[in-house]
Amino acid sequence: MIVRRLYYFLSYVCLPLTVLLGFFWPPAHWLLVILIPYAVIGLYDMLTTKHNVLNNYPVLGHFRYMLEFVSPEIRQYFVETNESGRPYNRIIRSLVYSRAKGQVDTQAFGTQYDIQTVGYHRANHSLAPKHVEESEERVVLGGPQCTKPYNASRLNVSAMSFGALSANAIRALNGGAKDGDFAHNTGEGGLSPHHLAEGGDIIWQIGTGYFGCRTPEGEFDKDLFAEKAQKDVVKAIEIKLSQGAKPSHGGVLPAAKVDEEIAEIRGVPEHQDVISPPVHSAFDGPTGLMHFVQHLREMSGGKPIGFKLCIGRPSEFMAICKAMLETGILPDFITIDGAEGGTGAAPVEFTNRLGMPLNEALIFVNNCLRGVGLRDDIRIICSGKVATGYDMVEKFALGADMCNAARAMMFAVGCIQALHCNTNRCPSGVATQDPIRGRAVNVPQKRKRVHRYHDATLESFRELLGAMGKDKVSELNPGDIRRRLADERERSYADLYTFLGEGVLLTDQIPDEFATDWKLASADHF
Repeated sequence: MIVRRLYYFLSYVCLPLTVLLGFFWPPAHWLLVILIPYAVIGLYDMLTTKHNVLNNYPVLGHFRYMLEFVSPEIRQYFVETNESGRPYNRIIRSLVYSRAKGQVDTQAFGTQYDIQTVGYHRANHSLAPKHVEESEERVVLGGPQCTKPYNASRLNVSAMSFGALSANAIRALNGGAKDGDFAHNTGEGGLSPHHLAEGGDIIWQIGTGYFGCRTPEGEFDKDLFAEKAQKDVVKAIEIKLSQGAKPSHGGVLPAAKVDEEIAEIRGVPEHQDVISPPVHSAFDGPTGLMHFVQHLREMSGGKPIGFKLCIGRPSEFMAICKAMLETGILPDFITIDGAEGGTGAAPVEFTNRLGMPLNEALIFVNNCLRGVGLRDDIRIICSGKVATGYDMVEKFALGADMCNAARAMMFAVGCIQALHCNTNRCPSGVATQDPIRGRAVNVPQKRKRVHRYHDATLESFRELLGAMGKDKVSELNPGDIRRRLADERERSYADLYTFLGEGVLLTDQIPDEFATDWKLASADHF
């Protein structure tokens, strides 16, 4: 091969000739600064079998790996269009940055989206727009069995653990929640001192690892739970069953992030991968889940209790609905995570191929709860690529009462979508436990950005709602959201899906598309 022949020529011909030439003309020895390392590196490349490319292309092959190393940055900065970036395109990222910084968030010269493309979503406006009161930005979290309901914002910080995010990032998010009077979900990593440092409202998430309320053996510790759950700043408790980015797979915190502080907060060994079990050990089956909900409600002093899941088998969520009916125990809220949701570290196949997308999941969950006559008593929270006021309008129209945002809030704190969340080398200091990198997040500054982004997004949501001729969130319905199809036409979600009436699943008039799963569902097991 030409590159190998070049290596042989430079190493075995030019190198000796250069040494010889140096005896007659000493400046020639400066060439050895290049030739000797070239000869050594090339010899190593040809003797090793680790990389095929280096074996065939000694020395020169290293440029391939150098370019591969920086290729994500090259694509993001020079190749991708405003629409093509993944998982968030530049249009959305720029919008979040502008709102977080309090800069102009308008757009010139028309939309950059191809509004004729298949899957494009939009809403219908009205020639009689209305003014929407700020009171529509809030909703009460807490059903008939809750004695300490929480008046929540329609938009809150989604579940992100300390460990996945740096201490300063957590503090900035919580400070923004404090300033903007909205809630901050802890993620399954436990209620850390950083979540409490700024005084923002907390939704404490309890995952399968029971971090922050676990025994040394990893079981649920009710005494530790009760002690923390009764703190005034904790407004609600969320049981994590699964999440969109890795459904039916436990959380993963790489060993590189598990320092002494993380280990102490979570109750795990230092410098070892922390992998949560895929299922809970504190309860078993749908009925067990309902009793666990009631148990947590009692131990927390009557605070709202709910659970989070990504929808997989439809019959299993229907089994939970049957358990509600059989036990008479109702969760105060259900958080639906779409398959498009993100995480710091997850198996590729789980992220790409498991879980129901958020829109379909919202429609399904709303149908099930309405079908068993319980929808009015349970709030639905959604998460999964919620970043704009339109996203909120769309999700509310399809059945949600509240929205959680994770990655959009990270953008507000300074995330640049470098996609290094699982390496501990986050360049912005947001998703890392490296103390030097983490210090880049200026808490006083970034908390203001989180607050501004939250408020600007809610204002956008209210403006859109009013432009649609509505002044109440409750007036939104699936017919308000339209989706372009492959036949070059568009239809509303009301036309695309079947919607159940109140209590239909309790009758003998169940539509065929629900009947099989409803029959398979059992309150005793998943």
